[in-house]
This record gives sequence, C-alpha cells and structure tokens, in this order.
Amino acid sequence: MSLCPLCSHQADFFIQDKKRAFYLCLHCGLVFAAPSSHLLPNVERQRYGRANKAAKQKQLSQFVFPLLAQITQQQPQTHLTGLNFGRVLDENSIDEINAAGHTLNQYDPFFAANPEVLKQDYDFVCCYRVFEHFRSPQKEWRLLSQLVRPGGWLAISTPLLSNLNQFAKWHYKTNPTHVSFYQQATFEYMAAVSGFDLLFASKDFILMQKPSESDIKRNPI
Repeated sequence: MSLCPLCSHQADFFIQDKKRAFYLCLHCGLVFAAPSSHLLPNVERQRYGRANKAAKQKQLSQFVFPLLAQITQQQPQTHLTGLNFGRVLDENSIDEINAAGHTLNQYDPFFAANPEVLKQDYDFVCCYRVFEHFRSPQKEWRLLSQLVRPGGWLAISTPLLSNLNQFAKWHYKTNPTHVSFYQQATFEYMAAVSGFDLLFASKDFILMQKPSESDIKRNPI
C-alpha cells in the first residue's frame, strides 16, 4: 500500500508493468506511479527539450484560444487576466492575446519559472497536458485553487481514465513523465473539496468555475 499523493488516503497496489508499479486510490480515484519510479528532474527536463515543439505549440494554442473565446462570451467587454500554467505559449500567440485586450501570464517549472506570477489571482487558469506530470497533485491543486479568483475559470486538458480495466494497455501510461492519472470521479472529488463547480469533464477536457459567493468552501484536501 502507498499513501495517495492527492487525498492522503491509503491506496492499493493496482498493476505492475515492465518498468513501474501503479497504485489506485479508492477514495479519490487517482491512479499514480510509484514514487520510486519518478525520473530525476534533469532527465525530465531533457525529455521536454526533445519534444516536438511546433506540434506542441499548435496543440496548446488550439486549447487556449477557444477557451478565451468561450470565457469572453460569458464576460463580454472585459479585460481578462489569465495564467497559462505548466507550458509556454509562443510569443506570436501572446501578442495576439494582448492585441485582443487581454493578458496571459505564463509559468513553467523548467522554462518560465517566475514565482512572481504565482502571487496574484486570475480570471482564468489553463493547464494543457500538465496534470499527468504532477508528482504531488495535492500541493499543485491547492496552488491552482488559490490562483483562480472568485467567479474565475479553471480549464484542464488531460486524458481521463475512463476504464480501469484498460489501464494496463493504455499507451498514455508508457511515458515515464506521466505519473498521475485521473478519472472523472477524481475531478469531482477535487471540485467538491475546494468548492468549485465542475461544469464539464469528458475525454481530455475539464472545466471548473470558482463560485463568486462569499461562502466559498475552503475544505483542505
């Protein structure tokens, strides 16, 4: 058994493949890789550096721009301040967002590690293919919950684990930098403990909103 890195409950051994052991938490639904199998930070950084940057940038922009358009429809004629957490969007896209009257700060632990952007709150926070890399999702979730201001939005892209019986054959778990895997129930748990409204969770897109009321829940994970 191992402690769940999200809810701190005891998790059960789930499966073992050729390289890693995985555990399943029945309390929050998280599946996670054994901490002993985590890559060293410098090795993980090298893997990021070898990634297909052009393809990743296109995917990231295709995630950010529709999200910004959707929020703008909900809050027309509003200057929005957002945070792109865990990835770095290209300068042309940032310029386009600025030209539309919005601001998008960026934080990436390897390539944009600016702690100052984590000292304010935002109208929206977006995380594209980041959650699966969280080694301490409890810590990261607490941070993200604080970064979203009341009434603000949190948009997440990570492939949802929809069938536990298929996990052993799931290609997404073969990437050694992917250490945390989420079911819809996992995001339902995170929303509940933090007082967020879970608006949508399907396939690889999750959308939450922090209530604007003064009685926002602040239950610790």
